Amino acid sequence: MNKPLRRIAVFCGLLVLALLVRDNWLQYVKADSLKNDTDNRRVAIARYATPRGDIIVGGTSITGHKTTSSGDFKYKRTYKNGAMWAPVTGFVSQSYGANQLEYVEDGILTGNDDRLFFRNTLDMITGKEREGGNVVTTLNAAAQKAAYDGLKGRGKGAVAAIEPSTGKILALASYPSYDPSTIAGGGDSDAEAWKKLDKKNNPDDPMLNRALREVYPPGSTFKVVTAAAALENGLYDSADVKTDSPLPWTMPGTTLPLKNEGNIPCKNATLREALRVSCNSVFGKVGSDLGNEKMLAEAKKFGFTSEHFTPVRASASVFSDDMNPSQTALSSIGQYNTAATPLQMAMVASAVANDGKLMKPYMVDSLQAPSLDPIEKTEPEELSQPLSAKNAQILQSMMETVVKEGTGTKAQIQGVTVGGKTGTAQHGENNSKNPYAWFLSYAKLGDGSTPVAVAVVVEDDAAVRDDISGGGLAAPIAKSVMEAVIKSKK
Repeated sequence: MNKPLRRIAVFCGLLVLALLVRDNWLQYVKADSLKNDTDNRRVAIARYATPRGDIIVGGTSITGHKTTSSGDFKYKRTYKNGAMWAPVTGFVSQSYGANQLEYVEDGILTGNDDRLFFRNTLDMITGKEREGGNVVTTLNAAAQKAAYDGLKGRGKGAVAAIEPSTGKILALASYPSYDPSTIAGGGDSDAEAWKKLDKKNNPDDPMLNRALREVYPPGSTFKVVTAAAALENGLYDSADVKTDSPLPWTMPGTTLPLKNEGNIPCKNATLREALRVSCNSVFGKVGSDLGNEKMLAEAKKFGFTSEHFTPVRASASVFSDDMNPSQTALSSIGQYNTAATPLQMAMVASAVANDGKLMKPYMVDSLQAPSLDPIEKTEPEELSQPLSAKNAQILQSMMETVVKEGTGTKAQIQGVTVGGKTGTAQHGENNSKNPYAWFLSYAKLGDGSTPVAVAVVVEDDAAVRDDISGGGLAAPIAKSVMEAVIKSKK
């Protein structure tokens, strides 16, 4: 071979080698990034070329799909009672992506999950159209409806309900809400609906999942955590021994007495009486006496300061470290900068009801192939033990007194033992805005089982300030959710 031909051959060989390197780079190194590139139209077209699997509640799908009449996408998502279920399902949109369960379980729902490989291969051989798998939730439809209906007309708010013995989430409601069907497509009407839902244009922020993502000052409901800390650390060993609680009680390092709401019997009150009438002075002093370190440790055992994945992410609730005694006192009655999600406070009630054992909350019971064959099953998992069984039972008796003859009487259910705690949390600078109304509770049946624990928060800006209380606004909602769960068990 003469020299010019040899040079051409070498050059052509290098070109072929470059092509092979580039091809392998694209197929193996860049495959995932190209697959997930938002500008890759082929991926989007493939995503909506087959029916999406469903999200299931109580054996019934709360999602669906329908064919589109124009454009590149063959199918789009539909929702049943979309606004009620939006905090659970989230949305999946041809234009705006996905969130919540629609995002977290997207691989199963689209059929692209690796666990469906053999099923997809078989469908390809037989020529059957590929379908997505199903996500079976732990939700209770009746409880969800009771929660959502209870929040309607109350301004803003949220409900979280848990089965204490397993951690199954039974209800997860947020209000105001939105219908994900209105933004599922890619047309002008979807764009207009999306614009109206944007927080910049809608101060009510209906797309905010208040049950999982909003943190509120928990007010007096946090006194349940403080009572648990007092029992666990041996500050008091009984619900009925008098506490060392002078009245007035001046917070350490200040000249300010920690005030109670109204003329209530808080001087040296027992823990039971202090929880029944909700004494700030008693529980503030308990927190201050225990100190920041012990209070923080107990709050963490209940789940504070950590994000929780249900599998949808829930924001971390707040209890600070490095606080002085007066700040610790305020934090111990759910003020200062203590803040919690409704899910977190449902976890508090759940742990007390479950004899001190906190189970990890979850909302996906199982994953199914399109054939309904099981792919994965969630097993209950213990998260922590915030208090001993003995102390949990003491605290149960205190919470049951609150409902029998205290601030939570509106949560009473005939033939059922209910434990609860009200809360009215300050809101706004110098408490200038209407407070948040809280209620957390559990229901105990005659056979000793506890099928549900609930937390409710209501932000009612339209209510008369003097009419706002956890017992007045939030307790009736909790009651209806508990009744729905109990009825479904019969």
